[in-house]
Parts: sequence; C-alpha cells; structure tokens
Amino acid sequence: MDTNIEKKVLKIKPPVWGLVLATIIVVLLVIFLGALTRNELKKYDYIGRSDEKTYTITIDGEGKVTAIPDIAQVSLGIQTDNAKVEIAQKENSEKMNNLIKEVKALGVEDKDIKTVGYNIYPRYDYTDGRSILRGYQVSQSVVVKIRDLEKIGDMLDMAGRVGANQVSGVNFDIDEPEVLRQEAREKALANAKEKAESLAKVAGVKLGKLVSFNESANGYPVYARSYAMLDEAAGLAKEAAAPAIEAGSQEIIVNVTVTYEVL
Repeated sequence: MDTNIEKKVLKIKPPVWGLVLATIIVVLLVIFLGALTRNELKKYDYIGRSDEKTYTITIDGEGKVTAIPDIAQVSLGIQTDNAKVEIAQKENSEKMNNLIKEVKALGVEDKDIKTVGYNIYPRYDYTDGRSILRGYQVSQSVVVKIRDLEKIGDMLDMAGRVGANQVSGVNFDIDEPEVLRQEAREKALANAKEKAESLAKVAGVKLGKLVSFNESANGYPVYARSYAMLDEAAGLAKEAAAPAIEAGSQEIIVNVTVTYEVL
C-alpha cells in the first residue's frame, strides 16, 4: 500500500471516533436528563395527594356533658355625686373600701376581687342654651368571683346594705372546664367511631387507622337576673331579704370531624 494513503487514513480515524463517542455521550446525557425531569415532574404532581389505592371515610361526632356550675361572678359598684370632685372621690373610696371589706368578710379572697372600672364625669345643667356645671359623678366597680354558691344571696344582700347602687351580671360558670371538655371530647370520638363502623359495615369494608381529626367546642355561662341601682331611690330597700339564686346546669358540647382509612 502506498505510504501516503496509509498516513491519510491514520490522520482521519481519530477525529471520526471522537465525534462518534461525543455523540453517544450527548445522547445518553439527553436520555438521562429526560428521565430525571420526568421523575421530578411526577414527584411534584403527587405531592399533597393521597395514594390512589388509599380510601377514606369522614364522619362527624358529638359529645355532651352536663355539669353544675361551681363558681359565680357578680359586678358590684358604687356611684357617688357631689358638687366638688374631691369630695365625691373621697366618699366613693370610703364606701368602696367598706364594700370590699364586707366582701372579704364573706370569705372571698383577694385574688377573686378585680377592679374593672373607675370613672369621673362632670355633670351639667342646661338652661337657656347654656351649660352650667352642677357637680361630679364618681363611680367604681369590681367583679367578685364567688366560690361558695350558698353565699350568693348573702353577697347581694350585703351589697345593698353597704350602699352599692350598681349590681349586675350574676352569672355561673365552671372553674376548670377542661376536665369536662376532655370527657365530652372522648364521647364525641366514640360517637364518630360508632357511626363510621356502622357505615363501613353497610358498605362491606373495614375501618383502618384514624388519619385526621378536627374539633370545635362550645359551652356558655349561665346567667341569672341582673340587679341595678340597689337603693331606696330605685325602690329596693336596703333591708330587703336576700334573693334566692339558683345555679342551674351548664352543657359542654364538643363536635368532632374524623377521617378513617378504609381497608
């Protein structure tokens, strides 16, 4: 063979094989990237979605607990009027201090007495289109938590006797409702499971594990009648007999929505 021809063949082979190898690498890289992209898209497509082979059933349940309130709260206040603000303040403070002293004498602790309002207002008379300052009105009120419900009547009687002329909001509640709320929650879950099992039986399937749970609860204080302006001017004598107040009962209700896996 001609030596010149052999040299030409040798010069041509290396570039051709390099091109072929590069082409193969590019093709494999394209295939790899395509597969990777497809897997990523499939993964994002299924994020947040349940497995297509998993079936669930969602059902509601209710639990109710009836309890007797064990505490009561009442608002006691004193309103004082005088032409001079300093005198109105002094008289109001003296009456209020005495009221709180009597409240404590009935066995109420400091932690159960809370001041909720202290106000000073000027009072005017309007004559011939003019306003004339007549004096000042000072008022102060406290909310008292009563743990011994048998003393509610005595508390209201005492309030009128010492000059409290603003008494309102006698309401009953449960001091630690979470214990009863947990009991109602358990009843609600049992009620929901019973309904789910009954429905699964009709459908010919079995219940699996609990996969989700949602809860809402309610329970409201029981209110008694309100008393306002307990003084002679309101027609209620200070020596009036203590009113009979009944606590009644209170319902704590928990509603749940649960989802079970179906097998």
